[in-house]
Amino acid sequence: MAKIKYKFNPESLKYDKVKDSVRKTVVKAFTFFTATVAVTIVYYLIYSQFFSTPKERILSREINQMTDNYAVLTKNLQQIEDVLADIQQRDSNIYRTIFESEPVPQTVLRAGFGGVNRYEALEGYSNSDLMLETTRRSEILLSQLQVQSKMLDEMLEKAGGKADQLKTCPSIQPVENKDLTRTAASFGWRMHPFYRTKRFHEGMDFTAPTGTPVRATGDGEVVETQSTGAQGIKVVIDHGYGYKTMYVHLDKFTVKSGQKVTRGEIIGNVGNSGMSTAPHLHYEVHQNGKPVNPINYFFNELTPAEFARIRDLSNLGRTFD
Repeated sequence: MAKIKYKFNPESLKYDKVKDSVRKTVVKAFTFFTATVAVTIVYYLIYSQFFSTPKERILSREINQMTDNYAVLTKNLQQIEDVLADIQQRDSNIYRTIFESEPVPQTVLRAGFGGVNRYEALEGYSNSDLMLETTRRSEILLSQLQVQSKMLDEMLEKAGGKADQLKTCPSIQPVENKDLTRTAASFGWRMHPFYRTKRFHEGMDFTAPTGTPVRATGDGEVVETQSTGAQGIKVVIDHGYGYKTMYVHLDKFTVKSGQKVTRGEIIGNVGNSGMSTAPHLHYEVHQNGKPVNPINYFFNELTPAEFARIRDLSNLGRTFD
């Protein structure tokens, strides 16, 4: 209850009530209002530091969910980019070599990007960098896929006129390897298991028990079946068009020189002959007299994802010869 103030009046010898002026009343009201607002703001700031409103909690959950979804999207984009890169690599280095076409320059694959700012509408937001990067990557992927699709159509047209060449080209794995677990050392520089020095490994090793069937990887003619010192028992097939394949460290061969073979036909069995530390098949592909990486010639059996996996596995493996 507000206190009533009195003032002594000497003329009437009485106490009169003191009435505030309008100005004083307004000042008091404004002071009270200002203090109330100030206290409210202070309480809100303190509360907001330690507690979230229901709406803020909902927004926080949505932001966390969007962050998780973006991480998954980024991973998926990376996988698509890796698969597309493998397809482009095989198209440039294998298919175009087989069909005698020039590789496609990277400038063609990435054409149409640069110059004007394509993403101006996405700028100015707190998450602009996230949206810009995701949009840019997805549009580049779409453009590259469209270009690659046209190039594969071109390869299909060329393949139609070279059916015989496709039949002879080595294009499968020489041993059954559906789960890819038999993949060992790949083409390239490796530590030699006997000499303990770095030597160039001209083929690819597949681990398998002795007696595992070995298959011809393309149609051709057997030109060599013999047992040598370091290579042990081996078979060489001439596929024509500059291609030869070599199968080394066999336990035995089941073909003879001059014999015609077809892709997938059994030509021998995995062994441990010659300078070999364990049962395995050493497989080589030669083009125009020079060894080339066999992993690039499994395109009849492997999907792009399997191709990427066998490439990674072979880079981790050890050589057995």
